[in-house]
Amino acid sequence: MGNESDQKREARALLLNTTLYREFQAEKEEILKHKWIESEKAGFDIGFERALVDWITHHRAGWRRARQQATA
Repeated sequence: MGNESDQKREARALLLNTTLYREFQAEKEEILKHKWIESEKAGFDIGFERALVDWITHHRAGWRRARQQATA
């Protein structure tokens, strides 16, 4: 039983150290920043979904390019 728990912890640690997961987390942080900025402009909480769609539409491509250039 304890072995299964150890395996789950190891699997989680592997996931957290993957490039894909780190990129996901970085993108999520950018979306949350965008949500805060746009909510301040609007004077109310615009919600995550609206912020997500707006960020993907207007900022994602440039953000990704900048991150790729920074790691190259």
